[in-house]
Amino acid sequence: MPGESILSNTAFQMSLLMFVALAGYLIAYRINQSAVVGIIIAGIIVGPSLLGWITYTDFVSTLGNLGAIVLLFTIGLEFNLKDILKIRYFFIALFGVIVPACCGYFLAVLFDFDFKASILVGTALTATSIAITANVLREMGKLQTETAKAIIGAAVIDDVLALLALSISRGLVSGDLSAVDIVVAAAKAIGFLVIGVLVGKFLLGRLITRLDKTKLAAKYPESIFIFAIMVAFFYAVVAELIGLSAIVGSFLAGACLEGTNLLRGKVFKEGAEHLQIIFASIFFVSLGVIMDFHAVNISLIWFILALCAVAILSKIIGCGIPALVQRTNIRDSMIIGVGMVPRGEVAMIVALIGLNLGILNQSAYTALVLMSLITTIIAPIILRNWLYKVKPST
Repeated sequence: MPGESILSNTAFQMSLLMFVALAGYLIAYRINQSAVVGIIIAGIIVGPSLLGWITYTDFVSTLGNLGAIVLLFTIGLEFNLKDILKIRYFFIALFGVIVPACCGYFLAVLFDFDFKASILVGTALTATSIAITANVLREMGKLQTETAKAIIGAAVIDDVLALLALSISRGLVSGDLSAVDIVVAAAKAIGFLVIGVLVGKFLLGRLITRLDKTKLAAKYPESIFIFAIMVAFFYAVVAELIGLSAIVGSFLAGACLEGTNLLRGKVFKEGAEHLQIIFASIFFVSLGVIMDFHAVNISLIWFILALCAVAILSKIIGCGIPALVQRTNIRDSMIIGVGMVPRGEVAMIVALIGLNLGILNQSAYTALVLMSLITTIIAPIILRNWLYKVKPST
């Protein structure tokens, strides 16, 4: 539009985000790390922390959320639900929520937080972001290993448990905790998973197979891809409506469509891959952009360091030991523990709830957001450089 600033132009912002993502790949190549790490670092460089070229606007946030949804949908396409929804993964997820929640609570008490604030800090440490770990495992060709299936399965269950933890925490800090609210939250989450699988497998899976054989699909093969993406976003929005993460919904949609025999399956999967490359890159850029080191002062650094250490160790112990008890070897148990380390949007949501209610101050809010992002960066580095040793390419 005439007179419109180039900085606010949508096409320019999109081009800039793609430039930053490309720079992230270059950084990752130079330091021999996962593309996730490189892109997040690039986001930090161009964000408020350093250059200030990009801020966390609604535009960046929206595209980042779309990227996470598409990423988990494409990852879901590679998983059979029977491989990840197992009882043994429930125990990994259960202790992976209880241990971090307790450790976070007592750490906050140690740093003189009051009861309500300590509850929220503990809750923020419960959830796991599967988007980061799944993408890293995919890069390394490890997505179909037993450890990857354990991480994905436990993380999906983890998200449901984190929802319950969030419901309990809201009740505690507001003073109106109700057993009915907890039961309703649990019923909605479990109901979504069960109904989502049944509808996906027995209705949508058959529907896309029939559509694939029609004259419409023969003339417009991309219609199959459009149908699949429609399902992914529908599952994502339903998941959000009941309080789960949108990416759990899109992952479930992808897993439900896994194994469908399509004549035009190549068009469908390639389309999803190309869409994922664009929007997932923006998602990782947005994680770096949201970080602002200017909000950190000397007195806050010690709490951030302690919080990150507890966040990392509590997941490794809380998820790794149950895996070890179930006869998983030490190395794979460590991989499962580290794979569950990245915190995601749940930690940020808890931080925002606490800030809006006046229970957490700006410093505590900043610490929780930085913890979420630092654990996101640390986990891929540990997986790639120690637990899965990848030799640099020549």
